[in-house]
Amino acid sequence: MTTTEELVAQVNKILDDIGIDMMGLFENLDIPVLVFYLNRNLEILREFEEELSRRVGETVPSVRGIDKKEKDPHIRWLYKKKHNRILALERLRSAIVAHKMALALISANYSFYLGNREIDPKTIRKHEEIKKIKAVKKPVALGRIDVLPHLAYSGDVLRLLGQESVEVREAFKLIKSKLREKGVVRKKSFRIEVEYWDKGRLRKTRLDIPTDADIESELRKRFGKRFRWRVLSYVKTKGVLINNHYTVDNLALAYAAFDPEKGPELLGLDLFRYYFLTSEKERESLGLYPDIKLCIDCHYSVFDLPFMKEKGFRTGFGSMMIIQKCEIEKMLSGKRSEISNIPNYLLGGAILYGVSPFDEKKVAELLELDLDRLVEAIRKLVLSGLHKSLFTNLEKFEKFMPKSDKAKRFLELLQG
Repeated sequence: MTTTEELVAQVNKILDDIGIDMMGLFENLDIPVLVFYLNRNLEILREFEEELSRRVGETVPSVRGIDKKEKDPHIRWLYKKKHNRILALERLRSAIVAHKMALALISANYSFYLGNREIDPKTIRKHEEIKKIKAVKKPVALGRIDVLPHLAYSGDVLRLLGQESVEVREAFKLIKSKLREKGVVRKKSFRIEVEYWDKGRLRKTRLDIPTDADIESELRKRFGKRFRWRVLSYVKTKGVLINNHYTVDNLALAYAAFDPEKGPELLGLDLFRYYFLTSEKERESLGLYPDIKLCIDCHYSVFDLPFMKEKGFRTGFGSMMIIQKCEIEKMLSGKRSEISNIPNYLLGGAILYGVSPFDEKKVAELLELDLDRLVEAIRKLVLSGLHKSLFTNLEKFEKFMPKSDKAKRFLELLQG
């Protein structure tokens, strides 16, 4: 049986080899071949991760830190051994996430066929079958296939980053800071606690006051002169968008290396499109961005980056549209059968048309949808009558209403 140190050496060796081998696969990109090697690598890495995490969790002594002045060689050796084990495990997990993201990205953009039979890309494990497998692009793109060569398949994000230019490293830091920030929702009112005297007894209550109100004046009218108050809440943090630092590191490296200048903006656009082109149920199984929120309910500045040059831009512009999309998804629960002939990605385009200031051409351009199919989806939504309960700006939908009197009467009968 190998020792833990020998296992760590094996892990680092296999990850170095994977990093070298993967670089060669992108020189003449063949999607089925790439999927085969991703599946093979992932199977090997998972076996190593299971064994190493078991040993690291059970055999490593608890050493929180070491004094810089510590000269005992035994203590230093112990600390260094633990440090190397943890680094190998972290590197291994980062590589696994990179492989999962690559497979999910390919699966979201390609369908695979063995003869006339569609197959799951996870089943592409036999080398002799690769030449018989065809990869066909799906009608709508998710994510960005161009970033595939830049994911950290070796798991060594910092070493790969060190080989890049200053511009790439700066873009990496910017993207990472955007993805690690906590989303913020600003309340429309203060939540305050008031202590006041009532019939000789000190009482306590909580109430909401609008942010633009004169708090002292409002409380004086209600409680008289003898009271004191304090604000309980105003701004609340809602957690990070992606709760997985391996995902964050891989995304930051991939987009920064792909385009140091536009990388942050492109990532913001791809994440924005991800929410509009998929349903919440689809996002549960896609795995495109491991541990990303299924829906958002607050502002993240990364969604503003693609829209900063838009007329009428304001902070929260991108986030607000996604929040409305998530709310509409919940409103459509139980009503989806009425518009079952509209695919989720086209329904997302119709929703973006309804909640945004964009016209149908701009929506089609943003989401990379066929304009004619998007217009047809909006018309179907109008015919269902659901747009009246989903959107506030109904004027945008008037041009999609039937023009002839006969068609209008039919629509009225259809909608009850």
